[in-house]
Amino acid sequence: MDTKIIRIEGQGETFSMEEDRALREAGEVLRRGGLVAFPTETVYGLGGNALNPESSRKIYAAKGRPSDNPLIVHIARMEDLARVAGQIPEAAMELARAFWPGPLTMILPKTQEVPYETTGGLDTVAVRMPSHPVARRLISYGGGYVAAPSANLSGRPSPTSARYVKEDMGGRIDVIIDGGDGEIGLESTIVDLTVSPPQVLRPGYVTREMLAGVLGQVSMDQTILRADSGQAPRAPGMKYRHYAPKGELTIVSGQAGRVTAYINAIAAEDEARGHRVGVIATEELLPEYRADVVCSLGSRRDEEEIARRLYGILRRFDDEKVTRIYSECFDDTGLGQAIMNRLLKAAGHRLVVLEDNPK
Repeated sequence: MDTKIIRIEGQGETFSMEEDRALREAGEVLRRGGLVAFPTETVYGLGGNALNPESSRKIYAAKGRPSDNPLIVHIARMEDLARVAGQIPEAAMELARAFWPGPLTMILPKTQEVPYETTGGLDTVAVRMPSHPVARRLISYGGGYVAAPSANLSGRPSPTSARYVKEDMGGRIDVIIDGGDGEIGLESTIVDLTVSPPQVLRPGYVTREMLAGVLGQVSMDQTILRADSGQAPRAPGMKYRHYAPKGELTIVSGQAGRVTAYINAIAAEDEARGHRVGVIATEELLPEYRADVVCSLGSRRDEEEIARRLYGILRRFDDEKVTRIYSECFDDTGLGQAIMNRLLKAAGHRLVVLEDNPK
């Protein structure tokens, strides 16, 4: 398959006539059952017609994704929610008013119009309204309902630039829309509104504290920062290893000085065995590391920058042929919880905890 590349330079809601025409053509591809990768404010999505079971099957095939892993339905207008969600509680309306359009996905009971191929066999549907102008225009032109997981091969780091979409999806899908780099860099927060109290199934930019500020009590799924259970996934990214680079990733937790010493020692051992070693560092400790490739996520004081850089750095290690990767640990509150969730998934929950005062 020849994959067409469309470059969109428009800022905000302003597109040139040529860009608007290209987005209309991409929308027609979706209407006909084809697949289109497109930018969102989080990561790039791999879109298909959410109401067409064949389109969803194509998404799973293109990604190599297990078919019991639900897809998120993207809409561009609030009035379109009722067609895919059978029951819309007041809590959903409150969250929509606070965070839509934006990086929040809500789990709601599905209608009969949403095929089980889109929901991974579940009677619930995951829905969000992205804020990215290219995504919103494409969704409107594509019929209003676009199922879109991240536009990467299953298990790989999610793409925050079209370069990595092309690397994974070139020749597998019809169109890639290049709209520049993602602003947030991590997938949307997912909150389940079919349980009481509402429960966060995947942390993201919209934190539990922000959700609780609107709804009151909000719980957290207990698998977010530990190994998955054997239960079927209730939302994207819950069951399977995700976001993983090709090299083996280990997270190291402990006092800063002990972390750098441990990573430098194990990196030297790995290099002696012939491995190419990478380190995921923060700006504060960057000069302390000794390895083949040392990449800074930014300052610990700026979690948004850390989130924005994470997937790009994991992809860079692949480009650099790194076979062993070590990362500092991050706080498990606020946005740090989303960062740690992605790192732990990428590492297959491989975590070394260093004692503060070893005997």
